[in-house]
Amino acid sequence: MNKREFNWAILGTGVVANEMANALKKAGKSIYAVGNRTHSKAVDFAEKYGVKKVYDDFHEMFSDKNVDIIYITTPHNTHIDFMMEAISNGKHILCEKSITLNSDELNKAIELAEKNNVVLAEAMTIYHMPLYKKLKEIVERGDLGEVRMIQMNFGSYKEYNMKNRFFNMNLAGGALLDIGVYAISFVRWFMSSKPNQVLSQVKYAPTGVDEQAGILLMNDEQQMATISLTLHSKQPKRGMISCDKGYIEIMEYPRAQKAVITYTEIGEREEIEVGKHEDALFYEMQDMEKAVMGDREVAHLDYTKDVMEIMTGIRREWGLVYPEERNNTCFRY
Repeated sequence: MNKREFNWAILGTGVVANEMANALKKAGKSIYAVGNRTHSKAVDFAEKYGVKKVYDDFHEMFSDKNVDIIYITTPHNTHIDFMMEAISNGKHILCEKSITLNSDELNKAIELAEKNNVVLAEAMTIYHMPLYKKLKEIVERGDLGEVRMIQMNFGSYKEYNMKNRFFNMNLAGGALLDIGVYAISFVRWFMSSKPNQVLSQVKYAPTGVDEQAGILLMNDEQQMATISLTLHSKQPKRGMISCDKGYIEIMEYPRAQKAVITYTEIGEREEIEVGKHEDALFYEMQDMEKAVMGDREVAHLDYTKDVMEIMTGIRREWGLVYPEERNNTCFRY
């Protein structure tokens, strides 16, 4: 596609939808359309951001010939149906994490996207923040030697409100799909290949979703990772990459702009600061447009697929099945 000015449409009007609207405005772009189940919320959103079109029925977005890219921000148990309808109509899709509930859904969406020659990408900040692109260069250059171990923490204290999306089975709640997707994406970004040995433990919330989990991963190169996740206690959002000659520490890693490298052989520390955490969705938007223009690699769909396969395998071991998945081949025993 030679077109350089794309018509963006946003499905949903929650927190991340507002962040993307601000990112598009910062880039000097106008938002063509917005849709929401509750029409009045879409109207309010349009007035706030100067959106040109509001749909009476948000499904009209998927077939609107003027829409180029749809950013999906709805709960992740709704993603697959919306994506399939949009892709069938030739729309490029940037979808909030977790892009689908499981690998079966993702593979179905990928197959249709390839058939219709459209870009499908997950809005995963790890793949688009300038800091992670810089750190990947440093790691692959070999300055620190081989990556041996990665340690990840992500914890938030959420009150036991069993109706909110964090603990609600009907909204595909739980730590793995909500925050674990960041940690596993981080691990995959820095590992040489997909982990193929996975062990885990889980503590369930009263609703049956995963409240807390510990995960161990290893790949063919014997690079290892440990992940600690919780939705009911505080932890730092911290990542550490341990190598032969030093280690890298990143705080607030989902949208990090700064990392500290400790070179243990020479006893020196280096601070790397690239990009801005508040521009996370701006970077996602930039890479999405590059992908639509032809550079499909910046979408990193291969990493998204690996991460989804890992998460699907973990939940299969746990026996954690969401209502939409009860007849899914991923979870037949």
